[in-house]
Amino acid sequence: MEKALHVFVTIFSISAVRYFVIAGVPFIVFYKILNTWFGKSKIQSRLATKSDFFREVVLSMQTTIVLTILAYVVLYTPFKNYTRIYTNINDYPMWYIGVSILIALVIHDTYFYWMHRLLHVKRVFPYTHLLHHKSVSPSPWASYSFHFIEAWTEGLVLFVIVMIVPMHQIGIVLFTIIAFMINVYGHLGYEVAPKRFRHSFLFQILNSSVYHNLHHSKFKGNYGLYFRIWDRLMGTENPDYVKEYDRIQAQRFGAEDVPANNNVKEHFV
Repeated sequence: MEKALHVFVTIFSISAVRYFVIAGVPFIVFYKILNTWFGKSKIQSRLATKSDFFREVVLSMQTTIVLTILAYVVLYTPFKNYTRIYTNINDYPMWYIGVSILIALVIHDTYFYWMHRLLHVKRVFPYTHLLHHKSVSPSPWASYSFHFIEAWTEGLVLFVIVMIVPMHQIGIVLFTIIAFMINVYGHLGYEVAPKRFRHSFLFQILNSSVYHNLHHSKFKGNYGLYFRIWDRLMGTENPDYVKEYDRIQAQRFGAEDVPANNNVKEHFV
């Protein structure tokens, strides 16, 4: 019991430090030190308050406890025997760790899209996801700001991934770090994508900070986590996304001609 408690506290401590570093550093840079410098990159004119930040941090610590419980179950209980986690790093080529992380991100995005849409069902939303949407103008602190029930639904994706994908513990750790970094970018409140991103094929696939910010300000559409793919397939991408993205980038770099977006579907919900 004492050993289990020690492992639990260790996982929680590492996760909490990760949260405060990965979310805290961008917050200090964009919201405190260089907020004037990055003024043209601000997505919304609406400003979050100190009470918003406090709520987001408290809820994020609650979520971190939930995620710690789930990680402990996956890595340190007999449940691990029913997963595809491997401990001998030589069981697969080293390059496979990167592949497994990429597969995990794709699975996570699919899981998140449908779970996210479920949380937006009218009978469910007020009791769970509404708490996250109190961050109408999100900051990095909002990245883990979930209702207790939502925290469980968010974290259970790890069970799905390790049951499907062979993953080494190193891959699992790197996956959680990369996933959280992307999450922080989505809640940053500022667009920092390079100018060339708009005209690359990646723009048609990947989300941006503007993408998720629109979800927070409009409360619907843009349900994907990493990619635009599910939203475009299901017609749930905000039809104003490209226009809003171009507006922010025009603020940053100056107005310029941009390709028309002909792929928006009309049944936006």
